[in-house]
Amino acid sequence: MDLTRFRQESEVLRHGSRTRPGRVALTLLITALLSLFLLFVTIPVVSLFLRISPEAFFSSLAEPVVLDALSLSLVTATVSTVIVVLFGTPLALVNARHDYRGKVIVDTLTDLPIVLPPAVAGIALLMAFGRRGVVGQYLDLFGIHIAFTTLAVVLAQVFVASPFYIRQAKASFEAVDRLYEDAARTLGASRWTVALRITIPLAWGGLISGAILSFARALGEFGATIMFAGNFQGRTQTMPLAIYTTMQGDLDAAISLAIILVLISFAVIAAVKVVTRRSA
Repeated sequence: MDLTRFRQESEVLRHGSRTRPGRVALTLLITALLSLFLLFVTIPVVSLFLRISPEAFFSSLAEPVVLDALSLSLVTATVSTVIVVLFGTPLALVNARHDYRGKVIVDTLTDLPIVLPPAVAGIALLMAFGRRGVVGQYLDLFGIHIAFTTLAVVLAQVFVASPFYIRQAKASFEAVDRLYEDAARTLGASRWTVALRITIPLAWGGLISGAILSFARALGEFGATIMFAGNFQGRTQTMPLAIYTTMQGDLDAAISLAIILVLISFAVIAAVKVVTRRSA
């Protein structure tokens, strides 16, 4: 009996001595890959801050092109986020709680802007709402022009940013236990009352996270905006477009705008994590 146990322990030790170097090598490989990836992400971001002095950064913030782009981006991104929340919340709630014919098609169309190249989204919007577009030609009869206006910026941002909110909102609604809704209905509450007082408050954390992500996507929109709204300072030139323009003549202004977008993106990610953690 003792001899058998000794042999088993010897086999375990021998097997462990063989696999230990392999585990060490695998750990070193994973550590190296993670370090390389972190460096690949960190170095370009840090380079922005190292490339410009604080004096040049703050002086660039006073330039008209920077102020116009910053104010226009914040206003249009806020307006587009409000529109996405107002129209996206009912759609997400219906898709989360009801099955109907064509639901798969609706979900697919809702997610389509995520995979569409921004330039394609811009051309599609132009073909729809341009002066000779499918819808725009009729709006032109009433003197309504959308393309190459500030409204076009908002529509482009809504188009590309809406899936980020709707997907998050739908997942949040699906996570709400239906027992609370059923209990409210048995007490005589209407569907609207249940949605406004039960479902939406319970999914509030996910809705806030989705709205923040939608705002960030709208703020960083470039391709659809330049194709559909153009690049006119003070009217359609958002921060990404201003970076593209100032890169050709004023590098400090371009870097300053890029740093602002980095800081906003960092704040957005932090806010989403905080909201998600509190709602968990």
